[in-house]
Amino acid sequence: MSAISTENGTRTWRNWAGTVTARPAREASPASADEVAEAVRRAAEDGLRVKTVGTGHSFTAVAATDGLLIRPDLLTGVRRIDREAMTVTVESGTPLRRLNQALAREGLSLTNMGDIMAQTVAGAVSTGTHGTGRDSGSLAAQIRGLELVTADGSLLTCDAGNNPEVFAAARIGLGALGVITAVTLAVEPLFLLTAREEPMSFGRVVAEFEALYTENEHFEFYWFPHTDNCNTKRNNRSAGPAVPPGAISRWVDDELLSNGLFQVANSLGRAVPAAVPPIAALASRALSARTYTDIPYKVFTSPRRVRFVEMEYALPREACTAALREVRAMIERSPLKISFPVEVRTAPADDITLSTASGRDSAYIAVHLYRGTPHRAYFTAVERIMTAHGGRPHWGKLHTRDAEYLAAAYPRFGEFAALRDRLDPERRFGNDHLRRVLGD
Repeated sequence: MSAISTENGTRTWRNWAGTVTARPAREASPASADEVAEAVRRAAEDGLRVKTVGTGHSFTAVAATDGLLIRPDLLTGVRRIDREAMTVTVESGTPLRRLNQALAREGLSLTNMGDIMAQTVAGAVSTGTHGTGRDSGSLAAQIRGLELVTADGSLLTCDAGNNPEVFAAARIGLGALGVITAVTLAVEPLFLLTAREEPMSFGRVVAEFEALYTENEHFEFYWFPHTDNCNTKRNNRSAGPAVPPGAISRWVDDELLSNGLFQVANSLGRAVPAAVPPIAALASRALSARTYTDIPYKVFTSPRRVRFVEMEYALPREACTAALREVRAMIERSPLKISFPVEVRTAPADDITLSTASGRDSAYIAVHLYRGTPHRAYFTAVERIMTAHGGRPHWGKLHTRDAEYLAAAYPRFGEFAALRDRLDPERRFGNDHLRRVLGD
């Protein structure tokens, strides 16, 4: 029985951060690739545009539509594990949490991840979700094959040898090339990571950034504005044994400090901006070093319950420290009061057409503000710095760039545009946001 809804929609869709709302004409919850194809064909007959939403963790309107909204809630589960090829094929709507738990039960793991597991697989790869890594890239860089329904309702499969031009682009396709129904990802035998978290001064982190990047498989840090304090995290493979944080320690760090008290601090800072700098100084001085060893997804990820808005830019890695110093100087000479830390991560160059790391080793600088806090002045000032260094905005996070800027920032932008013209000439998968960032 088809799970496709053909009645007029009455629900308003909102993303996680509350930055985007949409009122689709109707919704569908297909349970198979064939049902996705049927939904797309029906939408075309009725002149409706089509978008798919996952868990809404993108801050932009990339998934918003006034036409058919496809919810992939029933497109979940592992299709197959190929131990010879060391791949897993998973339905597109599978939450990353479920995928990682399923892989761990089979003694397998992804090589790298972002820092949350709430997204669906397709949603995460389509917008370029990434963690940090010297040698291992974004989730999309681990894709070995894709299955997607194109604008005419055809089911297209692609990999490095089959429709390679589609494979090059659709791994980070922004939902502009079709509806992804399955993803094949590289996996490896389950391994252990040792995480070393250590407070460090801003000056030391900036001075030693290249060494810290070079000497660690995964390095990232957070700088607390209005202070000289950073928190660094180094993740490296370990022979074991596993020594995870104790239950009480994990609760104190991940729930009480990182979510509970952080929520209170941000609420206070939003109500009384003058309180932000002393709160930041107190919070950053409260950080202490800790080391633990666990399976990868338990090290890479952590709960994020405090809602925020975010902008992130990918820069050439060699520009990172200069740009970060400029961000600090800008904040110090401005009246801005910034309650969220600034996050810095890295990724190696990859070969994905619209990847933020396409063709160049990259560093990411991400800025956040508590939801409901006016963010335009801060984000605009940071964006000026990022674009001056040739920055590429994260596809799922707030920015003001348009197709003209992005065509210059991405040497292969024209390839993506030509493929889109071929696969979706009528812009069945378009919306106003894609018109801005990809052009007509």
